[in-house]
Amino acid sequence: MGLRFSFEHVDLEKERDTMGGMIPLGDATRRPEHFPAVTIGIIVVNALVFVAELSGGEAFVMRWSEIPATIIAGHHWITILTAMFMHAGWMHIIGNMVFLWAFGPEIEDAMGPVRYLAFYLLSGLAASLAQTAITPHSTVPNLGASGAIAGVMGAFLVTYPQDKIRSLLLFGIWTRITFIPAALLIGLWFLIQIFDQVGAVASVQGGGVAYAAHVGGFIFGAVTGRFFEGFRRVDEIGY
Repeated sequence: MGLRFSFEHVDLEKERDTMGGMIPLGDATRRPEHFPAVTIGIIVVNALVFVAELSGGEAFVMRWSEIPATIIAGHHWITILTAMFMHAGWMHIIGNMVFLWAFGPEIEDAMGPVRYLAFYLLSGLAASLAQTAITPHSTVPNLGASGAIAGVMGAFLVTYPQDKIRSLLLFGIWTRITFIPAALLIGLWFLIQIFDQVGAVASVQGGGVAYAAHVGGFIFGAVTGRFFEGFRRVDEIGY
């Protein structure tokens, strides 16, 4: 489309590189007690918006993605919300939705649907504000769900750190399903975001991955997740 975008998540190929080929598939330790209606609803909304992007093209993306300089100027604040349901390509949306499905159902179950939805949207808001604070004069469109998803991952890390995450390992043509502790997998992911954000600042990148959004959303989720859960006791299963 001839535009530079600041993705709030890497696409699936980049994720394979930065995570050593680890793709989370879901929590192998526990299953949600309730149907994850909100998580599924968020995935459906993201898919529908992506279809609208494909139909609307560049004009749609420019209208509804978030531009930090515009937000700082006090205009188009609605794009802070709309941008978190937009994606820049097939691999971008697939990568984000895979991560949401891996961690979202259990956090929705812990919080309840209403609080979970509020938490998800606020995580996305925190991510957007973090990215805008880092690049306040940027005119590069920001779009992507992973700031909000990072919040879900932060809450998962605090709530279920010992859960085993069923993960797909990809090394060239070699693949394997394995089980990785949530603390290790999510902790590694977060460290990668920190190092990549430092590298992005040092290289003065004008586009690519909005790592500050990842970090901001994750910290919000880790700090506030238990408040949205009401500090209910988490039963450990399978130890």
